[in-house]
Amino acid sequence: MVMQSLQGLPAFIAYFCLTVVAVVAFLLIYTRITPYSEFELIRKNVVGAAIALGLSMLGFALPLASAVAHTADLVDCAIWAVIALIVQLIAFYAARIPVPDLSGRIAAGDLAPAIWLGLASLTAGLMSAPSMTL
Repeated sequence: MVMQSLQGLPAFIAYFCLTVVAVVAFLLIYTRITPYSEFELIRKNVVGAAIALGLSMLGFALPLASAVAHTADLVDCAIWAVIALIVQLIAFYAARIPVPDLSGRIAAGDLAPAIWLGLASLTAGLMSAPSMTL
């Protein structure tokens, strides 16, 4: 019984490692495209930076989870991870359209723009996740 349960362990390890690498890559790329340093702001206790980055990461993780559940292999999953990352970058730039000074306001500690960006990112992730099942 236990051995039967553990048959999926190699696939679990492979997909889990792929998703960890994808999330780290997302954080590295996403924090480079934003004009402020999220981790520096988080270290300074700027709550808005944590909210925006955390919800953006969740917005990336949702379609990534869908890709793991619905792709045929690791390469296919990695391709969809890249697509999910592109969707998040588009969401970041789209969220700046109605709030042109979004980045400066987040860096200044304003919560409303941070919540707006985070929820726009989460919405993009929620919209793209089921689209990866087709």
